Amino acid sequence: MELHESASRLASALGAPIKQRLRLPLVLRAALRDFRGGLRGFGIFLTCIALGVAAIAGVGSVSLSLGDGLAAKGRAILGGDVSFDLAQRELKDPERDFLASHGRLSGVAIMRAMARREGGEAALIEIKAVDRAYPMAGEAVLDPAQSLSAALEESNGVYGIAADAALPARLGLSLGDRLDIGDAHFELRAVLVAEPDQLAAGIGFGPRVLMTDTALRATGLLQPGSLVRWLYRVALGDGGASPASDAEVESFVAAAQKAFPDAGWETRTRKNISPQFSRNLDRFTQFLTLVGLTSLIIGGVGVANAIRGYVERKRTTIAILKSLGATGSTVFALMLTQMLLVASLGLAIGAVIGAALPFVAAWGFGAMIPFPIAPAIHPAAIGQGVLYGLLTALAFSMEPLGRAHDAPVQAVFRDEIEPSRARPRLRYIVFTLAAAVSLIAAVFAFTADRTLAWIYLAATLAAFALLRGIALLIMAGARRLPRARHVALRLAVANIHRPGALTPSVVLSLGLGLALLVALTLIDGNIRAELKAGLPGATPSFFFLDIQNAKAGAFAEFLQAHAPDGKIAFAPMLRGRIVKLNGLAADAAQPKASAAWVLQGDRGITFAESVPEGSVIVKGAWWPSDYKGPPLISLESDVADGLGLEVGDEITVNVLGRNIAGKIANTRKVNWRTFGINFVLVFSPNSFAGAPYGDLATLTFPDGGNSSGELALLRETAQAFPAVTTIRVKDALEAASQLVGQLAIAVRGASSVALLASILVLGGALAAGRQARTHDAVVLKTLGATRTRLLAAFLYEYGLIGLCTALFGMAAGGAAAFAIVRHVMNLDFAWLWPQALTAAAAALVVTIFLGLLGTWRILGRKPAPYLRDL
Repeated sequence: MELHESASRLASALGAPIKQRLRLPLVLRAALRDFRGGLRGFGIFLTCIALGVAAIAGVGSVSLSLGDGLAAKGRAILGGDVSFDLAQRELKDPERDFLASHGRLSGVAIMRAMARREGGEAALIEIKAVDRAYPMAGEAVLDPAQSLSAALEESNGVYGIAADAALPARLGLSLGDRLDIGDAHFELRAVLVAEPDQLAAGIGFGPRVLMTDTALRATGLLQPGSLVRWLYRVALGDGGASPASDAEVESFVAAAQKAFPDAGWETRTRKNISPQFSRNLDRFTQFLTLVGLTSLIIGGVGVANAIRGYVERKRTTIAILKSLGATGSTVFALMLTQMLLVASLGLAIGAVIGAALPFVAAWGFGAMIPFPIAPAIHPAAIGQGVLYGLLTALAFSMEPLGRAHDAPVQAVFRDEIEPSRARPRLRYIVFTLAAAVSLIAAVFAFTADRTLAWIYLAATLAAFALLRGIALLIMAGARRLPRARHVALRLAVANIHRPGALTPSVVLSLGLGLALLVALTLIDGNIRAELKAGLPGATPSFFFLDIQNAKAGAFAEFLQAHAPDGKIAFAPMLRGRIVKLNGLAADAAQPKASAAWVLQGDRGITFAESVPEGSVIVKGAWWPSDYKGPPLISLESDVADGLGLEVGDEITVNVLGRNIAGKIANTRKVNWRTFGINFVLVFSPNSFAGAPYGDLATLTFPDGGNSSGELALLRETAQAFPAVTTIRVKDALEAASQLVGQLAIAVRGASSVALLASILVLGGALAAGRQARTHDAVVLKTLGATRTRLLAAFLYEYGLIGLCTALFGMAAGGAAAFAIVRHVMNLDFAWLWPQALTAAAAALVVTIFLGLLGTWRILGRKPAPYLRDL
């Protein structure tokens, strides 16, 4: 009765004569009139489209809002209009005079050190020493509220500090308590709540401690070769309320580079505060966008199922329209219009949610995000999500909609017992391919990393093909199983391989989402395990920095006395910045993404007579121990490949304001996993003759050490050598693990959208087969089957399909995680069985639950109404 009423509404809207070519407004009017009965059957369709669009538009909008926040507060975050960053040296007088002549100049020094309570604990800190001009933009927030000068001033030979809240917690300090840093005495006068230039200054492993530059010099930590960064900020002009224009800023940077081409400083402007952060944000956004696109494509399977079910429900209506004179093209246009109307609603819902996400992030998580966020409506990000959603809807809808073109008129009478299985016409296959190609083109158009796009598309296509093959294998295997004695099990096996079985839909919908979940879970778990678990006897327990070369022998004797079973290693260490590759400026180089980091900022470098432990020569040869010729360089092999360099090529490095050019003598493979002493760049020993440098040392315990012994050694080292910075590897890895955990939250959030889409698609696939299941149940009940037996048959069926899909998802996700962890991250891979099995068990439970949820209603249907239609 309902179908005839629907047909009547459509026929009334189309009017007579129906054989005439229809104009779009008439088709649109007919489509809208048919929707008067509601959108029943389109719930999964709407939700899948809305979820995918919301994920893509939301990720893009949040990323752009973060970028806008950085741009809007760039001057305050950078600490001026331009920043000149130097490693291990201060400005020379000509450089200082030049910068000061263009505006206000402020200098900040950043270095690691140890803070000590007298006779008590010691803790690693990040010193930030500022001058009187700091801050030139923004304001440092202290608790209790007071001026920065009052908090940091000297009083009776004791300097004041403002420290991050973590320091008093670690050392048990209260306001007014005293502590020692280097050779100077300090008093904790305030807790550092916020600093305007925190992002530009970098995020360290220890609590931030703010002090004056005079206090830093009093500590005795500034020795030749000390690992210290000097940041010189310039506020152009008078630095007042009307800052210099962007053109003036760029002109000043160019003039500084021209005046001092060999200064070796890294320049940053208020528009480019943190190049590394911007690059990482772009990459992370691309990754999350592709994860969101995955959820949209998974949802596309739900779209196809929903449209296929819609066409099946409308077959009688279509047959009636055709019997009244409607053409196949008219029917296709009508149903396409209806699909686009529903898709537009889903696109609008997703766009609204995505547009609101930056505001939700700023409101709910603004205090937790360490970067400024400026929430706003971003049409570009929203448009990208809407375009992806529309193309996905078209790509997955055209083929099932095309089947409506040739739906036979006799379906009114015979479709229940003789359904049509005709393929769609060639034109609709072409439409489907065109939409799919357009979606692929959009992925490449919006993704800066084309390699990543190729990998993603290849993986997606391979996943679809593999899942289809797995479904066919499951059906073929079920068909070849011996005839079961148990009736319910026999019915279940038959349902798995019969024509129109749910197997392909269930495997496809659940397999993609589960594989993604397992892969991300295993990658996250392996990274955390790598950070937490060292290699006893190979992974150092301590790094010691800023060891004055003259005191290296005394320090080695100290370690041997306090840790006699430990292995001690020393290496000279300087900081330098690669400025040229084969005479070409590093800024103009085009390295691979995997090696671009080497050209960003300054790097640790060393010199050695022999091959460092943990390195293996790949190409070339090591220099003789008595080599006295021009500087030679040993370069890490993966970096050499990423920079496009070979043995014999030239690298110029700026160290302590001096350019040193050296030829690559060899490339070597480095085992970074031991966390031992090793460097990307190793020079021949004569390269830095006469240059001031400090030593880096490691201490490795054969059994991996223990916490109580390590903490005791840390305290004793801080007391005996106050200028030496001690880094406990376990603490550093724990800090890195926390950062990985923060990133994992965003990844899990995006992947949960894909998993939710999988569950929705699974529910839609099960719902789409409800009509056929109802007829099967009616016939079986007529032949004497009980409700219990039918329920057992459905339970076996869903359980078997879900189990096979879960096993595949676990295997595919594990394989993807293995490839990424071993070949991309170069880490050892371990199967984390509890996490993988939990995900597989959850998938199995969801499949059975959704299947039985839909089946329960079927079992209660009376046979008579359905038998009358046969």
